Amino acid sequence: MKKRLTIISHTEHYINDRGEVVGLNSTVTEINHLLEIFDEINHVAMLHKSLAPPNTKAYSSNKIKFIPLHALGGKDVKSKLKLVFSIPFVINQIRKTLKQTDYFQFRAPTGIGVFVIPYLLFSKKKGWFKYAGNWQQYNAPLAYQFQRWLLKKSNRLVTINGVWNNQPEQCKSFENPCLTLDELKLGEECISNKKFNKSSINFCFVGRLEDEKGMNLLINAFLNLDKNNKAKIGVIHIVGKGSKMNHYKAISEASDLTFIFHNTLSREAVHAIYKVSNAIILPSASEGFPKVIAEAINYGCLPIVSNVSSISQYVKNEINGLLLNTISEEGLLEQLVKFLNFNVIDYFTMLQSSEHKLNKFTYEYYNNRIKNYILS
Repeated sequence: MKKRLTIISHTEHYINDRGEVVGLNSTVTEINHLLEIFDEINHVAMLHKSLAPPNTKAYSSNKIKFIPLHALGGKDVKSKLKLVFSIPFVINQIRKTLKQTDYFQFRAPTGIGVFVIPYLLFSKKKGWFKYAGNWQQYNAPLAYQFQRWLLKKSNRLVTINGVWNNQPEQCKSFENPCLTLDELKLGEECISNKKFNKSSINFCFVGRLEDEKGMNLLINAFLNLDKNNKAKIGVIHIVGKGSKMNHYKAISEASDLTFIFHNTLSREAVHAIYKVSNAIILPSASEGFPKVIAEAINYGCLPIVSNVSSISQYVKNEINGLLLNTISEEGLLEQLVKFLNFNVIDYFTMLQSSEHKLNKFTYEYYNNRIKNYILS
């Protein structure tokens, strides 16, 4: 008997210059691997009219069908009104698509979740909710708080980042899949050939270029290093885009350090940057558990990251990475100086830490758990 899945998300999709539907790389790759346990997948998600950025890709099979929604979301009043008036259309698209499938997955939190989650909770279809945000975020937007409250009160399976006190029975801790078994092997090879050159230590940042993600902290921390520590730095790779990119570029270009702004890149190109970088810096104030941390660790790129959400459950301070004592310029500067003063033994001891076991972040491990909870 065929197993057919409907996925509903806010994932951005585009039409590329070859006329193909492409979506954000990380989500499309995850969905491609779900074909190992589902026979057909429909993905109800947002279609944008702008040019497809480099961090997108096409689905791997015609067994995955894209069902477009108008691009919705935004903080201004016009965007919020558009979302409200689109509710009947969104619900109707979901209703029609669910009729053709046996299971659903809804990816939260997102703007449409305010009305889609209640609708799905009354559906007779089997399914689950994937909550990819910070499950313990205290200052979350009201819409996200409402979605989290609904999921806590439901009797549906909810997959979340991390393990928490008073976690409801239906809320299961799931790692965010982002690696293949082949990539684990490539990572082992990369680490065995990794260099830690004290006159050319490379760093990277991967994410949205905005103050909320800590880009201002990152740049200021590097600029405030003393001359001796600056002399140890090779290249600082910045991957991503944002409205303040030109501002960050202008500040970095006036410095005596080498920042390279790559804009958005393909998954393969980002992995290539991990391979030549010694550390990834993510000083964000709010995260779930970013896939980029596990991907970077896989290629010997040690994390210097915020101690928020479930991150400290995987990154152990001074064992397999460094956690920021405070999410501030001073907190980042402190850990940056510590890292720059590691010796080769310090660095490779961290790389070879038992905490680096990443099997739980493979698509195969994730699919097996979905089979056990949903398809058994």
